[in-house]
Amino acid sequence: MKSFVVGCDNAALWLKESLIQCLCEAGCPVEDIGCRDDTDETPYAAIAESVCNTIRQSGYAKRGLLLCGTGIGMCMAANKMPGIRAAVCHDLFSAERSVLSNNANVICMGERVIGRGHARRLLERWIALEFVDGSSTPKVEAIMALEKRAKSNSTGG
Repeated sequence: MKSFVVGCDNAALWLKESLIQCLCEAGCPVEDIGCRDDTDETPYAAIAESVCNTIRQSGYAKRGLLLCGTGIGMCMAANKMPGIRAAVCHDLFSAERSVLSNNANVICMGERVIGRGHARRLLERWIALEFVDGSSTPKVEAIMALEKRAKSNSTGG
């Protein structure tokens, strides 16, 4: 079963609790990075960094779930981290394609955008999917090559 690292900012506590329950019901081990209550003002970028570092330290064996008001900020922050392919998913097609076409390892959602029941259905579908080498493999490899070039250019190497 897939193992998950989950994080949210204080705008998405309600959705985080619901989706952690969904993951547990599906038998997925869950590591909750935070935040823990609505007084926690940790910026979403810091939460995304912690979740993604945990994924990276697992050798990318773990998947991530990041939640904020819209899902957009978490996604943008997560995609700054090496080896992370995060996608905002608020509909079934996007959730499916994020895995099947882009080999996403982090799903992002926004509590202010999506209802709890719909979010649970999307997450259930997302965890059931696996990327399979095929026509999308060169596209994912191109994303990874872009990341490598950007890192090399930023360090002067």
